[in-house]
Amino acid sequence: MEYRAPYFFKNGHIQSIYPSLFRKLNDQFMVRERIDIEDGDFLDLDWCRNGARRLVIISHGLEGHSRRPYIVGMARALVDNGWDALAWNFRSCGGSMNRHLRFYHSGATEDLHRVVDYAVQSGEYDEIALVGFSMGGNLSLVYLGEQSVLANPMVKKAVVYSVPCDLSASAEQLAQPQNRIYMKRFLRDLKAKMQIKEQMFPEHLDLTGYDNIKNFRQFDDRYTAPIHGFKNAEHYWSHCSSRRYISGIKVPTLIVNAKDDPFLTRTCYPYDEVNLNPKVKLETPETGGHVGFVSFNKNNRYWSEQRAVTFLNGSLS
Repeated sequence: MEYRAPYFFKNGHIQSIYPSLFRKLNDQFMVRERIDIEDGDFLDLDWCRNGARRLVIISHGLEGHSRRPYIVGMARALVDNGWDALAWNFRSCGGSMNRHLRFYHSGATEDLHRVVDYAVQSGEYDEIALVGFSMGGNLSLVYLGEQSVLANPMVKKAVVYSVPCDLSASAEQLAQPQNRIYMKRFLRDLKAKMQIKEQMFPEHLDLTGYDNIKNFRQFDDRYTAPIHGFKNAEHYWSHCSSRRYISGIKVPTLIVNAKDDPFLTRTCYPYDEVNLNPKVKLETPETGGHVGFVSFNKNNRYWSEQRAVTFLNGSLS
């Protein structure tokens, strides 16, 4: 099922930017639930139910949330094709700041594990699949690889898109001048959250000089790594890069990384690791950008959504 970009969308930056600015989808079919978790924090979940016995759990990207167009579009496509969908928000991403100093990062699989277990314990489902985008894709792969023995056996398949499988290389790529527009937006959005965190935990956080931060190495060294128990950015990136976990994945998994993704470098395309694990398939369309894969049709359904439906509904090719 090859992706062919519309005529004016054969450019990775256009593919990456267009959906965020111009794709409009109705999210009224999503129902919010907040669950309290055992460490005293909470997670916000958006359910899309049609009475199916199969559930897809969808994980968003960095500074995304469960109502972004790429999440809503995926949820709608799956609900229309025999699945329930559950789009969950990482800590601090659901519209309310979480209660603890920690928030989220690329390897915080314990929260995805909590969401999976919560869905299983509902007793409503016989099968669960995972779908993840960008950071959420990396998180899903790490979860499947590190917990290949312990992961809930009801998780049967996964599809992930635009995955920075090598976090260090991807961070350096985003620091390049051509990606300044993305880097500035991420740092701006993160600053708003860090300002709230500083008010909540003034003894742990100091935003003095924040505006001098220009890239993820500086941000992760100063905030992400120490908040979440890593020595520095490199330690965090090394430990949480999904490339190292692919060999441990035990369920059929599809990775889709476009060759023109402006966020990814050569090492984010894990050909060698996939070749050694028959459970994992890697597709690298010529174009598609970062979480793009734009399509125009009467259903307003993007190629990534149809590809997920095809793979999850039984065709593992």
